Amino acid sequence: MAGGIYDLHLDRNPANFQPLTPLGFLERAAGVFPDHTAIIHGALRRNYRDFYARSRRLASALAKLGVGKGDTVAVMLPNAPAMLEAHYGVPMTGAVLNSLNTRLDAAILAFTLDHGEAKVLITDREFSPVMKAALAMATRKPVVIDYDDPEFTGKGERIGTIEYEDFLATGDADFAWKTPDDEWDAIALNYTSGTTGDPKGVVYHHRGAHLLAVGNVVTCSLGKHPVYLWTLPMFHCNGWCFPWSITLAAGTHVCLRQVRAKPIFDAIADYKVTHMCGAPIVMSTLLNTPDADKRPLPHKVEFITAAAPPPEAVLAAMQEAGFNVVHVYGLTEVYGPSVVNEWHAEWDALPAQERAIKKARQGVRYGALEALDVLDPDTMVPVPADGETLGEVMFRGNVVMKGYLKNPTATDAAFAGGWFHSGDLGVKHPDGYIQLKDRSKDIIISGGENISSIEVEDALYKHPAVSAAAVVAKPDEKWGETPVAFVELREGASATAEDLIAHCRTHLAAYKCPRHIVFEEIPKTSTGKIQKFRLREMAKEV
Repeated sequence: MAGGIYDLHLDRNPANFQPLTPLGFLERAAGVFPDHTAIIHGALRRNYRDFYARSRRLASALAKLGVGKGDTVAVMLPNAPAMLEAHYGVPMTGAVLNSLNTRLDAAILAFTLDHGEAKVLITDREFSPVMKAALAMATRKPVVIDYDDPEFTGKGERIGTIEYEDFLATGDADFAWKTPDDEWDAIALNYTSGTTGDPKGVVYHHRGAHLLAVGNVVTCSLGKHPVYLWTLPMFHCNGWCFPWSITLAAGTHVCLRQVRAKPIFDAIADYKVTHMCGAPIVMSTLLNTPDADKRPLPHKVEFITAAAPPPEAVLAAMQEAGFNVVHVYGLTEVYGPSVVNEWHAEWDALPAQERAIKKARQGVRYGALEALDVLDPDTMVPVPADGETLGEVMFRGNVVMKGYLKNPTATDAAFAGGWFHSGDLGVKHPDGYIQLKDRSKDIIISGGENISSIEVEDALYKHPAVSAAAVVAKPDEKWGETPVAFVELREGASATAEDLIAHCRTHLAAYKCPRHIVFEEIPKTSTGKIQKFRLREMAKEV
């Protein structure tokens, strides 16, 4: 027998095998903690019983429109209750949730609607102007449902055929949804930012969403009944799967339409927020809040951050302000974060500078990720764990995307050699922790020497006058490329280009120091990431 005695008459059946999906998390929370507050949004309080019933109504109403397995439902929503309901109600029909980036222009949104073949669109009235323009440009004409959020105080016309609450009223709160037939079925579609060419559609499956959601609970120490403040956009990698994670932990989702300093501090104090996620720009917002808008924190707040490694000075300031920063790393293609800087208690005794250096590393794989390594992209051989040899960070496991929608060429390239190629360059330290050094296209090669833009930025952040910094390559006839720094100064602070260059020379080898400093606002993407492709164009004119 090929499988031995353990395969003899021991087959999969409904009693011992069910497809993994995060949808059952809401059913369980509603059954076990029906009266626990699930959602806070302004004056609204909604318990798990109602959260589950409304999600089922949404699924039922969509099913009556003919939405079913493999269909796409697009949503253009802020961090509001309807967005949470969509994370359950849409896939309960077998359909795929496509959360649109609320900061994109009409042309990109029109491309997304067409490429994803949206059958239904749910859109908040704040975004009516851009969505009206996008729908006019799009070839597909989905059924449009308007969402009137009581917390939206502006004006926006209705562009759909029915309002969200009226639409839900057509659904059945006892809708008999079922788990997917196959956990490999798609659950969500997320588009990359598209900084070069058209954005790519990243497809998630139920299995990966389930595993990453559970991974968040463990990795981010959610415990039972966490109170989570939504500062991370839910459209971004499905909110790093936290719409499912917080529900699994029977926590409270505190919704926030806009990321503003005073409402954040008010929410933390009023609702005793325990956890929040955000890009480094959110940390800057918190640290630069005027004293009049701050309120004492009820306890240490866990702040999970990703994107570029937080500068040492920012990490120290966050700790002093009452936030414990957990540094995670990932990409859209791996469901958001799947790498964490797993902290060792003995590191607390290190001197502040050494502790901050440890904090700035990306770290090790989530328990939900099977493999993480730094490989030579040409030979696919792991680089030495010496903390110096550059390679490409690669992933392998169940929380890697299915692939890029309708783009087999890009999918094959991303999975070449049996690993997902991140495009990020990094090193592996002797203890196995990885550290990013740059995106492959962001390394500056000057006179044959590699210069990490992240290393130069970190030096600039150590200057007390610097609020934000970004370093890119400028073409140079002699050296090939030289570093140029774009800098934003703190309010009320002053520094000259000469000051900053001299400062860098105390922290870096001379060849790594920026040759030019440009003082102006740094362009960022809709998710707060610095747009280096734009800075590279600007650097050519310096």
